[in-house]
Amino acid sequence: MIPFTKGHGLGNDYLVMAEADLPLPLTTSAIVKICDRNWGVGSDGILLLVPSRRADFGLRIFNPDGSEAEKSGNGLRIFAKYLREHGHASADRFTVETPGGLVECHCHVRDGRVERVTVEIGSATFRPSEIPMRESRPEAVGVRLELSDGTKLTATAVSVGNPHCVVFADRVDPDECRRVGPMIERHPAFPNRTNVQFARVLSRHAIEIQIWERGAGYTLASGSSSCGAASAAVKNGLCDHGAVTVTMPGGQLVVDVRPDWTLRLEGPVEEVYSGTLAAEFEEAYVRAAGSSEAPVS
Repeated sequence: MIPFTKGHGLGNDYLVMAEADLPLPLTTSAIVKICDRNWGVGSDGILLLVPSRRADFGLRIFNPDGSEAEKSGNGLRIFAKYLREHGHASADRFTVETPGGLVECHCHVRDGRVERVTVEIGSATFRPSEIPMRESRPEAVGVRLELSDGTKLTATAVSVGNPHCVVFADRVDPDECRRVGPMIERHPAFPNRTNVQFARVLSRHAIEIQIWERGAGYTLASGSSSCGAASAAVKNGLCDHGAVTVTMPGGQLVVDVRPDWTLRLEGPVEEVYSGTLAAEFEEAYVRAAGSSEAPVS
């Protein structure tokens, strides 16, 4: 049976598994079934521990639709807690290789438990070659989009190792996020799709956001989305460099946006439970899919 651990960062939940425990590589249909909240365990994605030659640990991140994400701020904090508390990491600081780049994690331990994790998430970039976008321009600030329903809006495109599109507004609404988010995610301007944030500036050091996550949909919280939105707010002159508090439906994270555009993310993390996939579930969905489908590459 396949062991897993479930954790969350402000309500954004992931399952953590080790590649070494899998009888066959994961496939799209197996990931979809495992993440399904009615027919599977239920989660916003899967964090898979893999070997790395460049860092202390390697991580692959799968969305609940089976697609792969380059980076996840909440996922990295959940993953760091798992590594520290389940005997993989012996130190409080270590490096993790993701498809979106190398990061450093610092676990803050109290009474033997990891309560918070700080992640050196990497750098924000506004270069379209790294976002990427179909249209070439010197910087991706002030991207004009026309949506499939005729809505026209201006957004800021930014990459923090994965792509984000930030729309600033006087108010943010979850229903509007659910309506407009999917259209922006799949807009032709973003050939690899994009994460979407609707942001309202609260002060020079605080914003609130609603999140439509690429491959996952409406999400209570997102670390990389917080980094993307905070960076966009500073880039547009709406917030100052330094600590930016980002409020989401699930809670708050703090993003340190430095003058060189490197980012540090800090926030709480909780483990919910550990378990194993039942033998019949594994046989029906993991082994069966693995024997009939190509593994996710």
